[in-house]
Amino acid sequence: MPGQDSDKPRQRIGLIAGSGRFPLAFAEAAHRRGYSVYCISIDGSGPEELAEWCDRIVSIPVAKLGRMIRHFKRAQIDRVVMAGKVQKTLWFQPFRMIRLLPDLRGLHCIYKYTRENKTDDTLLLALIREFARDQIIFESALDYCPELLVNHGFLTRRKPSPAQWRDIKFGWEMAKEIGRLDIGQTVIVNDTAVIAVEAIEGTDAAIERAGDLCKRGGFTVVKVAKPQQDRRFDVPTIGTDTLKQMHEAGGRVLAIESNQTIMLDQEEVIGLADRLGIAIVALNAEELQLRLAS
Repeated sequence: MPGQDSDKPRQRIGLIAGSGRFPLAFAEAAHRRGYSVYCISIDGSGPEELAEWCDRIVSIPVAKLGRMIRHFKRAQIDRVVMAGKVQKTLWFQPFRMIRLLPDLRGLHCIYKYTRENKTDDTLLLALIREFARDQIIFESALDYCPELLVNHGFLTRRKPSPAQWRDIKFGWEMAKEIGRLDIGQTVIVNDTAVIAVEAIEGTDAAIERAGDLCKRGGFTVVKVAKPQQDRRFDVPTIGTDTLKQMHEAGGRVLAIESNQTIMLDQEEVIGLADRLGIAIVALNAEELQLRLAS
């Protein structure tokens, strides 16, 4: 477990932060464990509260990899974590290179490692490989804050109905398959039919689309880890925004993979779900099969 004795100098850890509360949760946990956190906020998208928990924080555009590497090298950082959302839709905008304006290391990363495809895993592994050229190693943020992972069991007062359990099983199998294909991690299901599949737009946008397509509501959201999940990046994450989007769109059940999914602000999320009448259940594939067979 990361951490050290109080009488020793504070070790340094780098953070590449996107949007959302995950970077903040990591920075708080690392700081409590005695680490000095040096943060790069991608395009300034990291939460403002990061400044309270980071020894240094700078904003660097997403494609300026050379600038990021130099920043960490000057700070004598050789271990880095990634946390938070980074919008990938910019990659598919007109004149993307003009918008991104990559530096030389960014260009090398793009053309050396991402020619075959631009899936999430390919893009993020390319970033890791580029940093590794300077002996900067990426670690999982969960090594520092494993308490963010959801435990197994029912998390809310409301529980899924038998029909919703069938939707969970159906959606689980579909979600694992799109994860294997590195498309996304979330499937929205109603009456054993797929209403929406998460891709580059993200979970909340997929839920919003499901609400447009399933006007009667009552659908189930299934979010799982990829079969080949690399915990250094893209770990499935939910928070209050997920619950608010589900309520607005008409979702009634959220099924997530236990010990594989990050839940930010857990008490707040569960309390909100109870108030909104949304069932949250954390399970694994084995338990799902046993429940449906009984």
